[in-house]
Amino acid sequence: MNVIEVDGVVTRFGSQTIHKGVRFAIPRGTLAAMIGGSGTGKSVLLREIIGLQRPTEGHVRVLGTDMWHSSADEVAAVRRRFGMMFQDGALFSSLSVAQNIAVPLIEHAPPPPELLNPLIQLRLAQAGLSSDVGAKMPSELSGGMRKRAAIARALALEPEILFLDEPTSGLDPSTARGFDHLVRSLVDDLGITVLLVTHDLDTLLTVVDRLIVLAEGHVLADGPVGEVMRIDHPWIQSYFSIRTMIGAEDAPAHGS
Repeated sequence: MNVIEVDGVVTRFGSQTIHKGVRFAIPRGTLAAMIGGSGTGKSVLLREIIGLQRPTEGHVRVLGTDMWHSSADEVAAVRRRFGMMFQDGALFSSLSVAQNIAVPLIEHAPPPPELLNPLIQLRLAQAGLSSDVGAKMPSELSGGMRKRAAIARALALEPEILFLDEPTSGLDPSTARGFDHLVRSLVDDLGITVLLVTHDLDTLLTVVDRLIVLAEGHVLADGPVGEVMRIDHPWIQSYFSIRTMIGAEDAPAHGS
């Protein structure tokens, strides 16, 4: 079953056309990544998929619901079935981590009072955070811990899909790889579908099942990362050659 379907999406801003008929579908239980050069509208498309920005033309279906041609109640119902993590985490700075995680629970599915804290502790654990982190304020956390706290909040309602915008940006390599493995475990252990926008080549090469490349207003490539890397297109070859050069520079010199 495809849980995300983008069908003929066109996006215009005045005289500028960003998307010229974007089409792809993502089946349940997939960790998919979307890449593209500057100005290809990756984050815009993500906002259109989750119902925050209306495309000029086309259809977006999430869990079978057309996000732009359904009733407000139907869209609200499907939004409770997915989680979103924005690039900066978007935690409420005046609330503790535990209170941040509680917000969607209280707003959409209030549990009995005696179950609220155990649920918060479960989400912290699923995000790889210790229970004492719940009492901290976002300003007290490192960048990596803020990202994990944002994931814990996104997991609050047991989502079927997670949308992540540049999840490893601003993280050091070691922390970024730890975050990658966290996301991979959510797919493998909980069966969550993940669509992420990223520039992180290591993320693509280590944990992603499927890669969607946006270019020139269309989907330029869509498939397993290894297959996409072999496509003879200048932008794709340039993008992945950077990773090759970095790997060559990091490798020890011959005979050393």
